[in-house]
Amino acid sequence: MKKVVPLLLVLFCMSSALLSYPKVNVIAPNSFASYEYFLPARFFDDVNNKYTTAGNIAMTVTNYGTIGKGYCGTQPSCQYPKNSGIEHLWLGGVWFGGIKNGITSVTTGAIDVSNALKQEGFEFYNGPGAGILERSSLQTSPNYRPDAISHQDFVCEFFDTVTAGVQNHTPLGIKVLLETYTYDLNFANFFVILNYKFVNIGYGGNTSDIDSIYVGLWKDCVVRNINITPGCNVGTSFFSKGANGYVDSLRLEYTYDHSGDIGFTDSYAGVKLLGVSPKAPADSIIKSYYTIWQFKNTTDPFYFSPLTDEAKYSKLKGYLTTNPPTRIDTARLNYLRKNPGNRTTLISYGPVKKNDGTSFTLRYSVDTLNVVFAVVCGKKYGTDPASLDTEEQKKILFSNAAWAQRAYDNGYKLPSPPDIPFVRPEIDNRKVILYWTNNAEKSVDPISGNKDFEGYKIYRTLPGRDIQLNQNLVDELKLIADFDSAYNNYSNNTGFGFIKMQNPVTFLGDTNVYYYKFEFPGQLNGFQYVYTVTAYDKGDAAQNLDALESSMLANAKRLIVGTPAQDNSSAEVGVYPNPYYGSAYWDGTGTRSEVLRKIYFYNLPSKCEISIWTLAGDLVDRFTHDAATYTGTDIEWFRTFGDGSQKFSGGEHAWDLISRHDQAIATGLYFFTVKDLNTNEIKKGKFLIVK
Repeated sequence: MKKVVPLLLVLFCMSSALLSYPKVNVIAPNSFASYEYFLPARFFDDVNNKYTTAGNIAMTVTNYGTIGKGYCGTQPSCQYPKNSGIEHLWLGGVWFGGIKNGITSVTTGAIDVSNALKQEGFEFYNGPGAGILERSSLQTSPNYRPDAISHQDFVCEFFDTVTAGVQNHTPLGIKVLLETYTYDLNFANFFVILNYKFVNIGYGGNTSDIDSIYVGLWKDCVVRNINITPGCNVGTSFFSKGANGYVDSLRLEYTYDHSGDIGFTDSYAGVKLLGVSPKAPADSIIKSYYTIWQFKNTTDPFYFSPLTDEAKYSKLKGYLTTNPPTRIDTARLNYLRKNPGNRTTLISYGPVKKNDGTSFTLRYSVDTLNVVFAVVCGKKYGTDPASLDTEEQKKILFSNAAWAQRAYDNGYKLPSPPDIPFVRPEIDNRKVILYWTNNAEKSVDPISGNKDFEGYKIYRTLPGRDIQLNQNLVDELKLIADFDSAYNNYSNNTGFGFIKMQNPVTFLGDTNVYYYKFEFPGQLNGFQYVYTVTAYDKGDAAQNLDALESSMLANAKRLIVGTPAQDNSSAEVGVYPNPYYGSAYWDGTGTRSEVLRKIYFYNLPSKCEISIWTLAGDLVDRFTHDAATYTGTDIEWFRTFGDGSQKFSGGEHAWDLISRHDQAIATGLYFFTVKDLNTNEIKKGKFLIVK
């Protein structure tokens, strides 16, 4: 099976598979023993449709040694913030190099120099029926498992022992367990930890040890906003706008947009080496190596793509050139930081040593080598020009990288705020009501062991802020109200009298019991808002921790305010804005503004057919409306500025002013009919378009 399979073929194979419960043999931590996970889902052998959804970073993870997926299609590759269109990683892959029977070999998960079929350099495969296990430490998650490490784990394994279809490679005989960890915490929602465990399983009867081991993470980081410059089927110029840097003391390398979509990106993509086990006592401060080369350039004397195992092994050792051995120096780093190019990078560690300082050998079926990286994103700090790379601009990146390191150092445990409340929104005409549960009040702090819940915060975005193509939803959410426990001399002591209902309520088909309610009157119909409720604690002075707040994104509700469904004959259907003058405040701007226009039909029956006609009686467009399922994704506006989770009031449907023949309609007066599909009653109206 080839490593890069056309998407349609993948979808066909996945949809054709029988529902089954495949087993995945997973290496137990720190041993060669294995155990089984049972995965209740259907799987194709190669899984490339999984990406992180916890937190604010969405990164694709596969079960054949790669991360990222390129920017084609709708799946994020490494998008931060989520739903912003700002991508950071085209493709990456783990590298493992060592010496076996005196022969130097390197197995690469991905590389830039390969043939068109990606049969060379993509050298990891998975076992038949393999999948990706998803698990969560959140008891509110459908993927909750007591053995989960983070809020969203991916677990898979792959091998380098398959030779069919792989060119110019002799397997080392290794099996790799990859576990990824993602956190949905406001202070730690910007990184994905990649925890690799390597085992020597032998190959072709060769059970020899592997020594002089180096491990690295290769990647093609490209920071661009694909809402501004689509990244599919583009030329080399798309990839040549990034500049690169490396901070030796932090074991951190990074990429940023130097001269591409400036003003619509403004963030860093970093990769940090977090730790290695085993490690020698003398290496208590472990070091990493960094090297970089021009994409597919095999002639540049310094920045050349490695073609042989020896050349790849040299790159793992941190060498730009091998004769004489040359590493990145200050002058070259400054050049790479200030000048853009189409480059790929490698951050690595080695040679691995044992705890007593002697060389570590990966023995057949005995040892496990553990190497952990983190993919870290961060917005640029300050007001310096976005094309620069100043120390001040890296302030947030460094802080985010420190949180990833803290997670690793603490055994992947982070301070935890109260549990996330369950939130239910109800939409009415110019009004939104939020209901939420009291489960956060029962939370136990994992550090102190105390119930330290303190209060709730309510947030909402401002109308019209959703049309920004580089938005960070966390930044756009504005604090509306803050309610905390009374009579404890902590925070504001407001009490919960304003929001707590006398009697809790339930809703049909919803098993949650809701104790709190907050109303938003005077909302603007037709606008997309995001609402959320968080819970926070008292902090912990003994641990030098301020109050911690639950995720602002986990229960964020993306709502389009408007009229509810009207299943009665007296309700008058209509259109707004009417007249429509060229654009509305909620429309998008820029070169794609023509396809980002929309008007709304309102007071619609719950199920109906809408037809639009010219004065001459020609049918312009026709579509159906179902209040129970409508999300707006039939038009470009919501495919651009929504995320698929948006909820409508039920009685409204957006139209993009595009005819059924895919043509923008002209200025003029139009008629429409609305046929109630439950009663066959037809209502009529008209609207004016002025461009």
